Amino acid sequence: MEITFAELGLNEQILAGVATLGFNAPTPVQAAAIPAVLAGKDVVASAQTGTGKTAAFMLPTLQRIAVEKPHEAENPDAKERDAAAGPNASAKRNAKRGDTKRGGVKRNAYPRALIITPTRELAAQIDDVAKSVCASTGQQAVIVTGGAHYKHQITALQKGCDVLVATPGRLIDLLDKKHTSLENIQVLVLDEADRMLDMGFWPSVRRIMEQLPKAHQTLLFSATLPASITSTIDALLKDPERIEIARTGQTAATIEQHLCSVTQGQKPQLLKALIDSFDPAPERVLVFCRTKSRVDSIYKNLKAAGLKVDVMHADRPQKARARALERFRSGAIQVLVATDVMSRGIDVQGIDAVINFDVPLDPEDYVHRIGRTGRAGAAGQAYTFMGPDEVTPLREIEYFTKALIPTWDLPGFSYDAGRIMLQDSRSTTKTTRSMFSGSRSRGKGFGFGGRYGRHT
Repeated sequence: MEITFAELGLNEQILAGVATLGFNAPTPVQAAAIPAVLAGKDVVASAQTGTGKTAAFMLPTLQRIAVEKPHEAENPDAKERDAAAGPNASAKRNAKRGDTKRGGVKRNAYPRALIITPTRELAAQIDDVAKSVCASTGQQAVIVTGGAHYKHQITALQKGCDVLVATPGRLIDLLDKKHTSLENIQVLVLDEADRMLDMGFWPSVRRIMEQLPKAHQTLLFSATLPASITSTIDALLKDPERIEIARTGQTAATIEQHLCSVTQGQKPQLLKALIDSFDPAPERVLVFCRTKSRVDSIYKNLKAAGLKVDVMHADRPQKARARALERFRSGAIQVLVATDVMSRGIDVQGIDAVINFDVPLDPEDYVHRIGRTGRAGAAGQAYTFMGPDEVTPLREIEYFTKALIPTWDLPGFSYDAGRIMLQDSRSTTKTTRSMFSGSRSRGKGFGFGGRYGRHT
């Protein structure tokens, strides 16, 4: 028998928010995480992309911070004291601690829940979910990210904030300039926790966590939680509830994966031919490239070929990035070419195919990239173009996922002879056998040693 959200312990206000999100029944990660969060436990949760992780932490977090407001608990007789002290006493007390009024409801200007995420786009997506639920609970969600209007974010914080969704850099800036405080935080969420705890983000995250009260609940959510961050997790969390819906590196069974061996020079030609081959024509194709310059180059090629296309990378202004994502969601463009800024957590329904124009250097990025399709049980296609110099990162992906990516050729496409073909019998563990088969090289035999010859 299928469990309901009500059976997980969510109250009527949160359940009303669930209805606005259009959820019918909890996913496995939601069913496991929500009771643990409501019980006040630290949580480490790993689940495949597209399985509802945002709601898994957002719903119970909003319920947790609504139970008790710190300043109200400390001052239960505040109203009586205000009455005795005069008509302006309440306003003075509220201003001192940062309360404001919005719609006649007093709000604490300092958040009680903090959600940190690595990208602006993911922060905006999480904020949308928070605001949808908050419309039912009467709480206030605020988003602060780089690339957005600084003064507008300050104004939003001053109007009151229950849950704060933030990227690390902008949050640190606001903290340093005393525009907000984390002294009332009850729940901290690190979304895409593997990225937030790696060396790129960890110094900033650590600065933020130093400003949190000692007594707070910590929730870590991601599709991948590699062993390299285990010690950091153990240091941050106290006896956490560990939820593993899918092992780290596991890809969704709904995604059909294809490995396309091709020379680097033929990649643009193959990309256009592949998109043209889809029948019916795809509504949404997401193309990942390793560099911003490559993204711009592919964009120009596809636009010149008559495709409706846009780009997404860190050098674009935030308004342009938001516009590109919205056009992609609405179907106004057919192809979005992006760096890994689009690989994490972004939920766009109806992506027909993900194409890795370059093999990602980080195996975890591969899992996140292809997870943009085949979401919520839908079928999806993933294609990875592998040049002769990309065998090593490809093999690292297969070791990480513990699965082979099936080789595939586009029918009718004339491949150059210089591509490398891999044996279908190659292993998912590192050995010393050669993985190359000269007989399957489409015209020429290849006998490589060196670093390529060490992988099978």
